[in-house]
Amino acid sequence: MTSKEYKTITDIKGPLVFLEKTEPVAYGEIVTIRLSDGSMKNGQVLDTSDDAVIVQVFEGTEAIDRQAGVKFLGDVFKLSVSRDLVGRILDGAGRPRDGGPDIVAEEKADIIGAAINPYSRQSPHDFIQTGVSAIDCCTTLVRGQKLPIFSASGLPHNDIALQIARQAKLKDSDEEFIVVFCAMGITAEEYNFFRTDLERTGALENAVLFVNLADDPAVERLITPRLALTAAEYLAFEHDYHVLVIYTDMTNYCDSLRQIGAAREEVPGRRGYPGYMYTDLAMLYERAGIVKGKKGSITQFPILTMPGDDITHPIPDLSGYITEGQIVISRELHQAGIYPPINVLPSLSRLMGGCIGEKTTRDDHKKVSDQMYAAYAEGRELRGLVAIVGEDALNERDLQLLKFSDIFEDKFLRQDRDEDRTIDETLDLCWSLMSSIDEKYLVRLDRELIDKYGQHTE
Repeated sequence: MTSKEYKTITDIKGPLVFLEKTEPVAYGEIVTIRLSDGSMKNGQVLDTSDDAVIVQVFEGTEAIDRQAGVKFLGDVFKLSVSRDLVGRILDGAGRPRDGGPDIVAEEKADIIGAAINPYSRQSPHDFIQTGVSAIDCCTTLVRGQKLPIFSASGLPHNDIALQIARQAKLKDSDEEFIVVFCAMGITAEEYNFFRTDLERTGALENAVLFVNLADDPAVERLITPRLALTAAEYLAFEHDYHVLVIYTDMTNYCDSLRQIGAAREEVPGRRGYPGYMYTDLAMLYERAGIVKGKKGSITQFPILTMPGDDITHPIPDLSGYITEGQIVISRELHQAGIYPPINVLPSLSRLMGGCIGEKTTRDDHKKVSDQMYAAYAEGRELRGLVAIVGEDALNERDLQLLKFSDIFEDKFLRQDRDEDRTIDETLDLCWSLMSSIDEKYLVRLDRELIDKYGQHTE
């Protein structure tokens, strides 16, 4: 740590302070800024070149003037980690927000972290039962997967995330998940909703919350997910916990990236977002997974609200490339009063194929999922046709598929917010619902499976 204090501030833009070249400093180095009134602010080196240093200030740049003294601490931002994190609520900079004592550190971990080395990475294969039929049957979640929720403003993505946080478990196992909840730019109302729900259900005892509110500094929003992931890695790979990381809302995080990029006068990319946003998101998402030789795991559930319900917007678009699928929340289903309003047609889990079947879920899972998906997709298409030509123009098969699309939404998708269906209950329900379609039209099911599980259709 240097004892020198520099008073070489040349400019202040948004959350950034520009200094003339001081001494050799590293990217990510921690900085303290002493204001004229003696108060202190903290920052981090964002950029360094031959003649200038750019510092991002976590508490905002109000009251900073050119007389402020800047001191470089010679170290990077670190989080105090220990098992005591579990059950605590921290702010976006890792300070206690729940009125409790500071975390007594077992060690201090660098928050920048890194993606898991591909050689050390183990392929995910353990089925996670969420209790939500639309996910368990059609968009299966796997331990170690990163599976985002693509939502939009006004939709119940937070309810779904909390339901998954409460109910997620490995099939035939008593191992509980530790939930690391990372909130970025949420309102005080949303924060109270999360906290109250987690306290009501007792889930807070097995959770760590990192909360950056909408009126907290935007620059703090950039370190909040890194703090959350550092805590998750420590709990998973040092203490063998299975950790479920839920971010909400990645759109707020990306907007902060854009804000900082504009303050640095960078050349913008698509829709004003910085060109390195893909790399930045990948640095977060790729910290999910399972490491060979370690019992713990990190499964990620990023929530992002698509601006203007546009799935081609850069944030969902880039997230879809990096992650292993997506769960899409439908405004149309929500307006029809269906919860959870998950549209299974554009939803996808790329790891589903390797984790379902006789050894993990049930031997009929793949075929049942395919048949339900195909019948629902055709039924949805027929709704558009009926609007033009009327039901009288449909043949017997089309009428059955049209009716099935309504049954699928009303009986299969619709669940209570506390309803926790096992995978066997979900698959039995599928067979029951498919009894509304003649066997000759169930072309994706084998005769052997129909004979074995067909009693559920009677």
